[in-house]
Amino acid sequence: MRAGEKCLVIGSGLSGIGSAGLLEHMGAEVTVYDSNEKLSAEELRERLPKGSRASCITGELPGQVLEDTETVVLSPGVPTDIPLVKALRDRGAAIIGEIELGFRQEKGRVAAITGTNGKTTTTTLVGEIMKAHLGEDKTFVVGNIGNPYTSECLKTAADTVTVGEISSFQLETTSSFHPAVSAILNITPDHLNRHHTMEAYVAAKENIAANQDENDICVLNFDNTYTRDFAERCPAEVVFFSSARKPEKGYFLKGDRVVKVSGGQERELLDIHRDMNLVGVCNVENVMAAIAVAEGLGVPMDTILKAVKEFRAVEHRIEFVASRGGVDYYNDSKGTNPDAAIQGIRAMTRPTVLIGGGYDKGSEYDAWIESFDGKVKWLVLIGQTREKIAECARRHGFSRICFADTFEECLKLCTELAEEGDAVLLSPACASWGMFPNYEVRGQMFKEYVNRLE
Repeated sequence: MRAGEKCLVIGSGLSGIGSAGLLEHMGAEVTVYDSNEKLSAEELRERLPKGSRASCITGELPGQVLEDTETVVLSPGVPTDIPLVKALRDRGAAIIGEIELGFRQEKGRVAAITGTNGKTTTTTLVGEIMKAHLGEDKTFVVGNIGNPYTSECLKTAADTVTVGEISSFQLETTSSFHPAVSAILNITPDHLNRHHTMEAYVAAKENIAANQDENDICVLNFDNTYTRDFAERCPAEVVFFSSARKPEKGYFLKGDRVVKVSGGQERELLDIHRDMNLVGVCNVENVMAAIAVAEGLGVPMDTILKAVKEFRAVEHRIEFVASRGGVDYYNDSKGTNPDAAIQGIRAMTRPTVLIGGGYDKGSEYDAWIESFDGKVKWLVLIGQTREKIAECARRHGFSRICFADTFEECLKLCTELAEEGDAVLLSPACASWGMFPNYEVRGQMFKEYVNRLE
């Protein structure tokens, strides 16, 4: 990036604003663009740091800006195949994303974590381990977790570590991104409305290791077909984790113990019931992946295990909220696809009233319905997908279904259906868009409602 280079930032969310600030610091001539016609240029400017000289445009992008732009920084929510991006690419503009921009200013080591599910929990845990090892001032946790990389990269140094939660959307626009340790936790169908094909989605995930070599480490799930197949062509040294079988090298679940295997030797690391505050096999896998990433970064095992034992559930991910009238309430609002929601059901130990439905990402719900396995006593459906899910449930012989028009109505219905000894689980298997700005707001509303119950 040279001084005076004409850069266009598309999108005015956290990553877009972070990108604009970094580009200005680098001396670029910046234009921030948002296609939302309801947003004024003045409102957009208010989002920028005080003193910013960036141009702000909303609505339709002028042709002259299209012609002049040399580098485009896409926010993750902007598809790479929309006509505007295609037009910019055809005119010779370089197309990158916020993660790529931040990485180009990185001075330390990077650990990058992706996967359909478990990213936030694993990234947060790795961050806590690194803080225990290096200190908070030398650890940066960034990316899809909600903290823009571009807001932290200038603080990095040779002795710092940046831990990134990296989504498939973000990986579509990386080119030189090169983590010392990467991890693909799992790959199951998701975001097909954006990627269009499973092959494209898988390719985006695998891009996390594209620039790695034999001196780097890639942590992979031995039980997932896509990640196990990727091990055959992964350019980095592969370390596996598994909850179902023993890999030749890596970490696996042996009864109630997490075990490390290397060179034919086994070492027991922790008891999943005594030493973990997280519930569900999915979280055992997240912990194993976090251990592998942290050890790959050179953290002593004693430090790793101490941090694991102190770590508690990430908000909105199979999060116990409260017990009311003998009913346990769990917030799994981050269960935004069927596979994630399956893990939420598997973690339940009581008969469960389940809240499902939301925005349609093109997912299929058969495996989710099949995972009910006698645990789900009522399915309360909301949102755009409720009819689609209900039809799928009936095909699989599940008919204890209720519809709700509003979230408030849904929650009231759940409290009426649940009996003493039951659980109520918010794990929608769908995104929140259309009813809520994001899954955090959905989960927070659920928690507020539960905490008001007597």
